[in-house]
Amino acid sequence: MAQAATQALAEAGLARGQIDGVLCGYATTLPHLMLATLFCERFAIEPAYAHAMQMGGATGAGMLMLARELVRAGRCRNVLVVAGENRLSGQQRDNAIATLAQVGDPDFELPNGTMIPAYYALLASRYLYESGLNEADLAGFAVAMRENASRHPQAHLRTPITVGDVMASKPIASPLKLLDCCPISDGAVAMVVSAEVPAEASPDGFPRARIRILGAGQAHRHQHLTAVSDTRNFGAHDAAERAFAEAGIGRDAIDYLAIYDSFTITLAILLEETGFAPFGESAQMLRDGRYAPDGPQPLNTHGGLLSFGHSGVAGGMSHLAETWRQLAGRAGDRQVSPRGCAFVHADGGVLSSHVSLIFSRED
Repeated sequence: MAQAATQALAEAGLARGQIDGVLCGYATTLPHLMLATLFCERFAIEPAYAHAMQMGGATGAGMLMLARELVRAGRCRNVLVVAGENRLSGQQRDNAIATLAQVGDPDFELPNGTMIPAYYALLASRYLYESGLNEADLAGFAVAMRENASRHPQAHLRTPITVGDVMASKPIASPLKLLDCCPISDGAVAMVVSAEVPAEASPDGFPRARIRILGAGQAHRHQHLTAVSDTRNFGAHDAAERAFAEAGIGRDAIDYLAIYDSFTITLAILLEETGFAPFGESAQMLRDGRYAPDGPQPLNTHGGLLSFGHSGVAGGMSHLAETWRQLAGRAGDRQVSPRGCAFVHADGGVLSSHVSLIFSRED
C-alpha cells in the first residue's frame, strides 16, 4: 500500500503533507479495527479526515465516489484512496475458504456448504437457462481478458488461453470451471482525488491529464443470494442509470469500459445490466470485436480480475487505475487510441453492492 501510495503522490505532484484525507479499503489478511489510521501512521501522514470502508468488490469505486464528495464539499483538498492485500502469500487456503464463506446467509446458505464460487455458479446456471447461451460463450470472456493481460507487465496470469483451455479446466462449481474464476493475488492500488489543478508535467515528463469524475451512482438491492427477487436487475442497472443521469450523457459517449469480472458470468451479466449489451448478447458482441482494444468500447485492457489478478479491494481498484491510464494516455503497450469518456462498474458480494462511475478527460 505504501509503494502504491508513493507512486500516486509522485504522479499527482503532491507532497505527503498535502494529503488531508485518506480512504482505505479493508483487507481480510489484515483485519485491523482502524486500518486507515494504521496506514496513516506507517505512511507518516496526518490527515484531517480518514476512515476505512467495506463494500466488498465495490469498495474501491465507493471510496472514489466518497472522495469526490469530500472534495466537492470542501472538507478535503487532496484525498488519497488506497487499498492493498497479500491474499496469495498472506493467508492459508483454509482461511481463504472461510473468508469467502462469510458472504453467505448463516441460516439459509452456509449450512449447505456454499461459498462465493457456488453462488456465482447458481447465477450462471440461471443466466444460461434464461439467455440460451452456453458455457463456451462465457469462456470467450476469459480468453479476451487473458489476451489483454498478456500486454501488462504486472498481470498475474499472462499465458494465452483458448476457449478449449477454459472448457477443459478443472470444474469448480458447475457450470464454472477454473479459468472462469479469477485468481487470488497480491497487490495494491492508490489514487488521488484532488481539487488542485495538476502541474503541467509529471516527474517523467509526460503531460498531466485532468480526469474528472463526471457521474456516480450506487445501488444495493440485496445482500444474500436467497434474497434476490429479480434476476434481470441485481442493482447494476440502477447504479448505472444514476451515474448517467448525473453525468448528463448517454452510453454512446462512452469509449472505454471497465467492468468488474470476478467470474466470466459476472462480466456477462454486468455488461448487459449496465446497458452496454442487450440481454443475452454480450458474448456475441465480444466475438464481433466491440470490446476489443481496437474496438469502439475497449474493455478491461489490463486483463481484469480474471487475469490481471484479484487482490481484494485493490483488485477492483485496478480497473480504476487502468481507466485513468487509458484516459491519460499512460497505458504503454496497452494504450488504445485516444479516449475521452469511460464507464466503470464494480460490484461487491454476490452482485450485491453496485457502484458506477463515469470519467471524462478534460482537455
